[in-house]
Amino acid sequence: MADWMEQVDESWTLFLDRDGVINERLPGDYVKNVSEFVFLPGAELAIRALTMAFGRTVVVTNQQGIGKGIMTAEDLVAVHEYMLHHVSEAGGVIDRVYLCPELAGDNPKCRKPNTGMAEQAKRDFPEIDFQRAVMVGDSPSDMEFGDRMQMKTVFIGQRDEGLCFESLAQFADQLFV
Repeated sequence: MADWMEQVDESWTLFLDRDGVINERLPGDYVKNVSEFVFLPGAELAIRALTMAFGRTVVVTNQQGIGKGIMTAEDLVAVHEYMLHHVSEAGGVIDRVYLCPELAGDNPKCRKPNTGMAEQAKRDFPEIDFQRAVMVGDSPSDMEFGDRMQMKTVFIGQRDEGLCFESLAQFADQLFV
């Protein structure tokens, strides 16, 4: 366990990627509607536990399916409302969902690993201190995003470096050991 994990309290902010962390990733596709959004095992309860430890929890998600015309912004709003409702029903709180609908090839400021979503979160919640923030994700771009903002990073999945857990639920379990 990393030393910083013992220091987490309500002054810390949790940044969560969505696909592959909260819900099942659809390889080669996008979660385009509520019927395709499937929570990963234990994710809802993990978010509940984590939001009891962290002062603020936000989701930061690249969603270029909108930019590709595969889904609409309204489709994504419905998916996020569904996610937020179920997290709330489980007793968890997600304070805000930030998304980047633009194409990766355009390299927009909002798209991870660029830092636009973190900067927007800081504007919305000025108390965020990136030195007291954790980025949980399942891709190298998530880790680079966290590193660029000097956050602690947690990788969900297998990786040769850094702090790794098999799932968000396992991370939550370790945080409360």
